[in-house]
Amino acid sequence: MKILDEVILPGETKTLNLEIARLHNATRLKIPVIVSRAKEDGPTILLSAGLHGDELNGVDIVRQIVHSEINIPERGTIICIPVVNIFGFINKTREFPDGRDLNRMFPGSKTGSLAGQFAYHMVAHILPHVDYVIDFHAGGQSRFNAPQLRIAANQNELQELAEIFHPPFLLYSAQISGSFRNACAKKGIKMLLFEGGKSLDINSEVSTMGVEGTKRFLAHFGMLRNKFTTSEVEEEMITITNSVWVRAKKSGLLHDQVAIGTYVTKGSVLAEVSDPYGKENTAIKAPNSGYVINVNDAPIVYQGDAVFHLSKTLK
Repeated sequence: MKILDEVILPGETKTLNLEIARLHNATRLKIPVIVSRAKEDGPTILLSAGLHGDELNGVDIVRQIVHSEINIPERGTIICIPVVNIFGFINKTREFPDGRDLNRMFPGSKTGSLAGQFAYHMVAHILPHVDYVIDFHAGGQSRFNAPQLRIAANQNELQELAEIFHPPFLLYSAQISGSFRNACAKKGIKMLLFEGGKSLDINSEVSTMGVEGTKRFLAHFGMLRNKFTTSEVEEEMITITNSVWVRAKKSGLLHDQVAIGTYVTKGSVLAEVSDPYGKENTAIKAPNSGYVINVNDAPIVYQGDAVFHLSKTLK
């Protein structure tokens, strides 16, 4: 196997460095690509995170997998990229320095914007070797996502793999043009997109679910070494086929939110928005019954801000 002009032999683990551009002060920036290859052939699985530079929970999940040596496979190959958007990671921002969202730039351009060039190199140099991807994300702008997987509808193999990973929720989500998931789908690469936690935050429960789910995923392909055990999840994975964003009708202080993952009934109070002078409280009510899969943790909201993501149709 040859990646980024480096040969990885059977039974070998190598850290490769993808270097595309420097900081404006000429400091070199390298993206570590950790490739672990077993002596026995098998599938190649990419575990990636940090596509958005401020989504640290995914970075922590892949970090734990590497630190615990879960990424050294019994068979096949595991590629780990804990931080894809190294520029955003350094700046603690979602976007690239050019202001672009990397997850809308795929398949990219060799001579385009900085984000477009990064997308191009991912597609040109990493994806040709890959059969499956788990891409780890978190909610943005103080919005905490319940641990969930996202796949397109009517994908039987992905549905089976999601059941094996087994987070609390599975959300059917259409492919988005320019996304990493869409680029993988066009190349016939199966991706599970994991969402959990919020930006600029690391939640240990979310990290544990991500690591344990990945272990079950690897065990399914015979890639998890015998020294590791997998935990069975007794709770049913809730499949969500449709969902709705619930928005604030007034600006003010946000408080008394319901807990993430809660099942609520139509008309129940999800939170209250109050003015800072103690004159009024405005209730945010559930427009339908469903599970709360995203909660806005910001202390202040403006009229029209998304406060909750609520499942609408259950399967």
